[in-house]
Amino acid sequence: MTNPSGTLWWQRGVVYQIYPRSFMDKSGDGIGDLRGMIDKLDYLAWLGIDAIWFSPVFPSPMADFGYDVSDYTNIHPDFGTLADFDELLAKAHKHSIKILLDLVPSHTSDRHPWFIEARQSKDSPKRDWYLWHDPKPDGTPPNNWLSYFGGPSWTMDEGTHQYYMHNFLPEQPDLNYRNPEVLAAMQESIRFWLARGVDGFRIDVIHCTIKDDQFRDNPVNENYEEGELSYTMQRRVYSESRPEVHEMVVKPFRQVFDEFEERVSIGEIDYFLPLPKLMEYYGDPQPSGQGNELHLPFNFKLLVTPWNAHDVKAHVDEYDAAIPPHGWPNYVMGNHDYMRVATRVGQNQVRVAAMLLLTLRGTPTIYYGEELGMTNVEIPQELVQDPWGINVPGMSRDPVRTPMQWDERHNAGFTLPAVHPWLPLAPDYQTVNVAAQQADPASTLNFYKTLLAYRKATPALHSGSYVPLDAPPGLFAFIREYEGQRRLVVLNFESKAISAAFNLGAAKGKIALSTMMDGEREVELGSLEIRPDEGVIIELS
Repeated sequence: MTNPSGTLWWQRGVVYQIYPRSFMDKSGDGIGDLRGMIDKLDYLAWLGIDAIWFSPVFPSPMADFGYDVSDYTNIHPDFGTLADFDELLAKAHKHSIKILLDLVPSHTSDRHPWFIEARQSKDSPKRDWYLWHDPKPDGTPPNNWLSYFGGPSWTMDEGTHQYYMHNFLPEQPDLNYRNPEVLAAMQESIRFWLARGVDGFRIDVIHCTIKDDQFRDNPVNENYEEGELSYTMQRRVYSESRPEVHEMVVKPFRQVFDEFEERVSIGEIDYFLPLPKLMEYYGDPQPSGQGNELHLPFNFKLLVTPWNAHDVKAHVDEYDAAIPPHGWPNYVMGNHDYMRVATRVGQNQVRVAAMLLLTLRGTPTIYYGEELGMTNVEIPQELVQDPWGINVPGMSRDPVRTPMQWDERHNAGFTLPAVHPWLPLAPDYQTVNVAAQQADPASTLNFYKTLLAYRKATPALHSGSYVPLDAPPGLFAFIREYEGQRRLVVLNFESKAISAAFNLGAAKGKIALSTMMDGEREVELGSLEIRPDEGVIIELS
């Protein structure tokens, strides 16, 4: 149902991303699981988030920790059972928390029954479900496409003497969406979970689902510099991001979502896609006022934007202005693939980053542990689990996937004290943890809780317009407004106090929330001083 502002739950709500292996282990095997999530629903409800999205929990050989799916309609035993999932779904809904799953449609595991059948022979009924090609006369791969995880995107299948294509690991063969049977099978997988009550999906690398039908070589990237990742040597215009993806995959997927009431599709697309191309993923306007493709094409630009007021404002202004009338913006500051926010911006700016994320127009996604100020954890190479980090030393994503820090006990309360967690704990877990920060009214965790509650109670913040303001260097200031309710947000990206004057038709305002958490106070808008590393939300009459 809609609220009085007319926005839907996924527009006014806040998404919280969980990396399942690292959130809470109830089985005692050192790996987080569904029953661990059930156990922590009270915490998530206390924090004030609206939806949980978690990385894949489907059956998988775990070559890429779940992003190599061997069954799209079941649960991996490491995480529990379908019954556990149903219990999580029901209890989350009782807490008014939505559940979003992670769909991996571009490729399967090489142990998926579809691929096992496909590689039996060239005449297999499933052969055309994947991308096969004869070798060149000299036996080499059919073209120059490169895998994200190193080496060619082609692996020889000795049994049939053809290459199969994979954008990622050889254990992750890519599906052929030019075959309508593949599309229909994936639509049925989506339908299975939505009918079960799931509230939506985050869809992994949806731009990778269609490849060039002529298998042309990717052109050279003229801007490649020595030492950069090997896959960036090419402009990946034929191995992914084909214009046909909209009609052949994205719109048909959306049709399944539209069979159900108020479900959301969130798409992971090329992190560096130009904005006009990103906007295409909203699709065409419909009588409903929405598009006919993704509800939310993920906006990752804040993950890589230099942390200063000028560059952040430039991105936000450009992005917000580009959103079509039938689209809705969204922002991500951290996830399971990129540096943690506290490591990137520094502890002094963690709350400024949180206030930015949770006051901009659009749907925010919080990565687990960000509410504590968790940082990247250095993982010795011999303990690296991430296949990317094993194949390409220095590229491990393990540092941002370490166990959630619940309390000061051994293993931070994530698993039993005598158990070895799947990844090492952060060395600061005895002081940076949920229990310690819940007990401290001025903690980062309690700041997040306060900010989330204020956002939820303030239509201007969750449903209002965005108007950027001119401000002195180092400050980013903007107005959020809804039906006469106005909030001025001012963020200081510097470690020094900055004075500003705003002419907003009112001489005074009231600071409703500061990152310093030192109470409300009236301020003069014509002579406003923002303290070092401070962000404020000011109520305007």
